[in-house]
Amino acid sequence: MDDLRVDGRGCEDYRHMEIETDVVSNTDGSAKVTLGHTAVLVGVKAEIGKPRPTVPAEGYLEFFVDCSANATPEFEGRGGEELGTKLSNTLYKVFNNKRSIDLKSLCICAGEHCWVLYVDVLLLQCDGNLYDAISVAIKAALFNTKIPKVHISSDEEGGKEIELSDDPYDCMRLNVENVPCIVTLCKVGHRHVVDATLQEKACSVASLIISVTHKGTITCMRKVGGGSLDPESIFEMTEAGKRVGKALHAPLMKLLEQEESLGKKRQKVGFLG
Repeated sequence: MDDLRVDGRGCEDYRHMEIETDVVSNTDGSAKVTLGHTAVLVGVKAEIGKPRPTVPAEGYLEFFVDCSANATPEFEGRGGEELGTKLSNTLYKVFNNKRSIDLKSLCICAGEHCWVLYVDVLLLQCDGNLYDAISVAIKAALFNTKIPKVHISSDEEGGKEIELSDDPYDCMRLNVENVPCIVTLCKVGHRHVVDATLQEKACSVASLIISVTHKGTITCMRKVGGGSLDPESIFEMTEAGKRVGKALHAPLMKLLEQEESLGKKRQKVGFLG
């Protein structure tokens, strides 16, 4: 009987999740994820920038999280700004590295030009478990992203000229297979739960945020909350996070490929729950 929560779920069950891709017209890729009553919108814009001097042959991602004041009363005033900064700092750690995305594929001309992916996250409604919903929305939006093909030619002075293809089908797609999903585990009493609602989070002493790849490898781990976690709890929560995270990727990828193949005839589709 221990494995039963107020809403009838088991400790490692997610609420129903709905995903839509290609929802914002003026982006290169976008996705909206609804998890219970938590709703997140992510837009990706690809722009040509200058590579960072330390990695001249790679592009990079920039994150911005905006917490809508309507999402929850906590975000009114400056409340949302602090959370937005905290969320984007974690997103840099989880996604902006060459193990997540092939950053070399974003290089146009080493040391001179690269693609910068601006990932804008908007929290529309907040009912707990923001990190997981955001990570699924980012993976879906990156999957949906179409980066124009670049043609480089030399002008008479020997300088380089960059031309972008205006054919919408002549584009580069990102390989998102290794992009991790975040699983948040909240310690409530002597158990830990996945996808905690706001109510459950209020009863939780501390949480572990774990980013997990499709192979079940952990790429990043953070503890949040004021309470302490004993080593045994950390071990159990880590193992549960690996299990749950690994199981999330296959249905998510299948769903994204299905969405894509339907083109304009898409209906809202959900999975998990």
